[in-house]
Amino acid sequence: MFSCVKPYEEQNYAALKRACRRRKVLFEDPNFPATDDSLYYKGSPGPGVRWKRPKEICEDPRLFVDGISSHDLHQGQVGNCWFVAACSSLASRESLWQKVIPDWKEQEWDPEKPDAYAGIFHFHFWRFGEWVDVVIDDRLPTVNNQLIYCHSNAPNEFWCALVEKAYAKLAGCYQALDGGNTADALVDFTGGVSEPIDLTEGDFANDEAKRNALFERMLKVHSRGGLISASIKAVTAADMEVRLACGLVKGHAYAITDVRKVRLGHGLLAFFKSEKLDMIRLRNPWGEREWTGPWSDTSEEWRKVSKSEREKMGVTVQDDGEFWMTFQDVCQYFTDIIKCRLLNTSYLSIHKTWEEARLRGAWTRHEDPRQNRSGGCINHKDTFFQNPQYIFDVKKAEDEVLISIQQRPKQSTRRDGKGENLAIGFDIYKVEENRRFRMHSLQHRAASSIYINSRSVFLRTDQRAGRYVIIPTTFEPGHTGEFLLRVFTDVPSNCRELCLDEPARSCWSSVCGYPQLVTQVHVLGAAGLKDAPTGANSYVIIKCEGHKVRSAVQKGTATPEYDVKGVFYRKKPGQPVTVQIWNHRVLKDEFLGQVQLKADPDDLQALHTLHLRDRDSRQPSDLPGTIAVRVLSSATLTAV
Repeated sequence: MFSCVKPYEEQNYAALKRACRRRKVLFEDPNFPATDDSLYYKGSPGPGVRWKRPKEICEDPRLFVDGISSHDLHQGQVGNCWFVAACSSLASRESLWQKVIPDWKEQEWDPEKPDAYAGIFHFHFWRFGEWVDVVIDDRLPTVNNQLIYCHSNAPNEFWCALVEKAYAKLAGCYQALDGGNTADALVDFTGGVSEPIDLTEGDFANDEAKRNALFERMLKVHSRGGLISASIKAVTAADMEVRLACGLVKGHAYAITDVRKVRLGHGLLAFFKSEKLDMIRLRNPWGEREWTGPWSDTSEEWRKVSKSEREKMGVTVQDDGEFWMTFQDVCQYFTDIIKCRLLNTSYLSIHKTWEEARLRGAWTRHEDPRQNRSGGCINHKDTFFQNPQYIFDVKKAEDEVLISIQQRPKQSTRRDGKGENLAIGFDIYKVEENRRFRMHSLQHRAASSIYINSRSVFLRTDQRAGRYVIIPTTFEPGHTGEFLLRVFTDVPSNCRELCLDEPARSCWSSVCGYPQLVTQVHVLGAAGLKDAPTGANSYVIIKCEGHKVRSAVQKGTATPEYDVKGVFYRKKPGQPVTVQIWNHRVLKDEFLGQVQLKADPDDLQALHTLHLRDRDSRQPSDLPGTIAVRVLSSATLTAV
């Protein structure tokens, strides 16, 4: 996974370290210098800031003191509790932090070889679809010899301050980390996809069934190595970091460091008693100020849990910022949860394996509407279909589909200010089974995401078998930017971009002909089909000029609903479109009837209910049953 890590800004860690050792100097990063520009994109930090190396701050600096723990971190003077909460979650996952902090033993200070130290560190982050290796020097901003940003419990432990500096370099400066998004940091640490859950809107506090289902999903994410955080929305600026009577803080990100079912009772009674409580352990990045309600550190409720169970859970009574709550209380007091799922794409795994399609795209402006790719959301009907379009197939009868769209992060600079996100989102449409060209008119909208000025937008949706088009957009037309689309399905979805508006012309077009009409045929259903004791197991085939579309089998009914569409680019408009119904049998399928459609552009009747007929072209006779068909034809090939 990490064999293809790319050096950020072309800085090669090993080569830079060798050069410093050869010249016997400590590394000074020219790309992120120890100046005000690395601290602020606006304003100035004041006269007291001094950049110091760890050796100038304490006598015995270490990357880690007594290992790594979520208790190590404390938020500094920048409002980046979201980043510190993500780091707390990361620290609880050895397999993940060892990826973010590569070769950590080699990067550790070695008191026995002081000459080997070169003042250079490197860290891995997942950015816009690839892992990047970020190099930094060890100069850290201080006031009165104290670190002013993220720092550790132990004054000589520096892993969190150095990871934060590397992350600030990616963002452009430390100030750019003020007021960020935990979901972004969780994704950057893991390469996973983040799923935000609004607890208030979903009414999880009062809906026990929904709450239990969410807890099971969180338990699964946690047990499979994912990261989770929680927060209480601050509605106004005055609400930010206000402490509630229960001890929780508004507008503040908490790391969820454990998810488990806790057995109540003592001894054998606990073993045989089936009562279990859904519990969550959280951590405040400030390292203090805890929940004071039920199941807080010193509460009476812990007497219901055996000593061995408490020890297993690591229950402490210090004001260390970490505490337990029931999941019902979490849903009562918190407003938002972010799950960062690590989606397993390895076939060598006992867990569910996802198929991932990853495509890069861009919203770009162009005067020619056919080449413009920045049409805005569906509110802008004249330009909506000018956006990039991506097609994918759901091949199972029904499948869970996960879709994430991420815009390329913008760096913050003195000249440009903070890199603000565009408001982005996407719609998903169920289209014809054989669509190969871009959509130009509305079809059935199968799902849609929220529109938000977040770096990434995620949607989990269940969809029936068929072909779908994703249209990612900015909220307003004319905005430009790059994006990364990720689609996860159970079986390969063959996801790809639709680039052409209509069939391409070639040197053979004059010989073989070029389409004169486009026809969309939508077979809704049938009624009164030939009876069988259990009803027909029927399916539809739509045929046109050698091309055909087939529906799924509708079992055991004389009134099937097919809901199948096909689109055909017709070179011979005089030839009719044929729609046949067949009964699926074990040895040989049985023909139940057909209709032939002229599909003329002048036919203004959209919905046709037609009697089925047999296949005798000389004198066709009626067969039992009718079929309902919508037909749309146009001489303009970009009409559908």
